[in-house]
This record gives sequence, structure tokens and C-alpha cells, in this order.
Amino acid sequence: MSTYFKQSKFILLTVLLFVFVLSGCGNNGETSKENSKTSDESTTNTEEYSIEHAMGTTTIEKTPEKIVILTNEGTEALLALGIKPVGAVESWIGDPWYDHIRNEMEGVTSVGTEGEPSLETIASLEPDLIIGNKMRHEKIYEQLNTIAPTVFAEDLRGDWKKNFELYSKAVNKEAEGKTVIEDFDTRVKDIQSKLGDQLQKEVSIVRFMAGDVRIYHKDSFSGVILEQLGFARPESQNVNDFAEKNATKERVPAMDGDIIFYFSYETGDGEATKLEEEWINDPLFKNLNAVKEGNIHKVSDSIWNTAGGVVAANLMLDDIETYFLEAK
Repeated sequence: MSTYFKQSKFILLTVLLFVFVLSGCGNNGETSKENSKTSDESTTNTEEYSIEHAMGTTTIEKTPEKIVILTNEGTEALLALGIKPVGAVESWIGDPWYDHIRNEMEGVTSVGTEGEPSLETIASLEPDLIIGNKMRHEKIYEQLNTIAPTVFAEDLRGDWKKNFELYSKAVNKEAEGKTVIEDFDTRVKDIQSKLGDQLQKEVSIVRFMAGDVRIYHKDSFSGVILEQLGFARPESQNVNDFAEKNATKERVPAMDGDIIFYFSYETGDGEATKLEEEWINDPLFKNLNAVKEGNIHKVSDSIWNTAGGVVAANLMLDDIETYFLEAK
């Protein structure tokens, strides 16, 4: 073999090897860039956070987009945070939603009632978060948790803001939730300043239900809001519990105050309305000072009691302004 041929063969092999190395480096560089890109995207999309709640601690991988809510006040919390749930329990009054949220709930799937939500319907919606309540749903928590990460509030009475704050954290909108509460508190302070001496008036709260008459105390939805506003309450109602249930006619004097607000939980059978009419037309009731002076008003059960959320709380403030400020 000639020296020239040997040299040519060596040069060719060297060139081929060099090209191969360059090609490998190029591919490795692209792979490295792609891996880096994937890693960066993974880091960007990771939003994992943990929520402590009534049933323990739940880890949520990322901000949920498909939420099922199992309480009425929870529904209002989501709406106030700008979230439309994919599924929700039906309102206590309405077909199936309260009048004051009906438009915002268009397209939301009913998952049954607050007392008996449908696990099958919930599962069919493929949610990535379920929000419920220990007081209502403790027995089905494990079943719910197999469908999607599930967060429970402790109870449904008293300060509605506690549950609202939990829900805000659960949907990864804590900052927005704080703004909602701050706006509400600012509004309360503004109304307080306008009410002035009227806050000294004793406000009485009465509710009529089928087979039950209740006198509401400070640890009820309306009671908490009246307390924040700074209103006085009749002595028998100025106590830190929920309500006096199954009141008899002998308890009519405990319903008196400088002003009485009453509401009826009418489900459609007419029984609550019938009981309401019986009581407010009773001579004992008509003899109450607030009634004789015309300081008695029927208000919405949904807003003053049943809905129990931030939307209703603001609508209750609307009523307070109407009856105490606009009527002056």
C-alpha cells in the first residue's frame, strides 16, 4: 500500500471521527437544553401546598380548577373568590339555587343536598378538589377523599369568616380572600359610623319553621353580623349560643326589642307560613312594644340565616342600611 494511500485513509478516518464527535455534542446539547426546559417547566407548574383542616392535613398538587362544594355557605365563598364550582349542593330554598346567586350558578351541576350529597354525581365530575364540612359529612369523608383531595371545615355555626378563610387557602386564593374580608369589614365600619346612636337599639331576631319557632342569639349567622356592627340585643338574646329552639307562646315576651326582624323557612308546603301568621296575629305578640310601634320587619330567611355566606352577609348589610338609614 502506498504512503499516499495510507495518509489519505488516515485523514478520512480523522475527519469522520471529528464529524461524529461534533454531531454527538450537538445532540447532547439539544438534549441538555430540552431536559433543562422540561425541568424548568416542571418547576414552574409545581404549586403543591398543604391545608390543615377538620379531618387532618391534605396536600393539593396544584391550584384546583374543578371544585365540588358541599355547603351553601361554601358556594358563596367560591363565588366571592371569582370561582364557579363544577358541582354544588342545592340551596336550602330555591330551584335549585337561591335567587340571589342563581345567575352566577348557571351551568353548575347539582350534586344533591347538603345533607345527602351524591357520591356518584361527584365522581362523575372528576373534581380536583372537594370542600365539605365535618358537621355534615364526616361519615363520607374517606369516600370523598378517594375521589379527590378533600378539605373539611369544622362546623357551620357562628363566625362565617373562619370557614371562608379556610376555603380561600384550600383554593390557593388566600390573598384574594383577605381582600374580600377586608372589604366587608371596611363596609361594616362605614355603616357603624352612620348608625351612631341607633346601635343602642335592641335588635330581636325570630324565625318560624314548620313545627318550630326560634329566638336567635349571638352565635347565629345574623347574630354574628349584628355583633360586629355593635347593635344591642334584648337581654334574653344577648348570650353566646345559637338559638332558643321550640319556643312556646309563653316565650313571646323574650321576642320583644326596640326592633324585631323575623323570617320564615318556607319549603313550599305552606307550614312555616301558616305558623308565622298564627304567631304574629296572636294577641300576645301584637302586644309587644316593637310591634305596637311598628318596628317589626319581615326579611329573607335565605339572606339572614340559611345561606350563611359572604354574599348573604353583604346583602344583610344592605337590609340594615335600608331599615336603619334610608328609613330615617
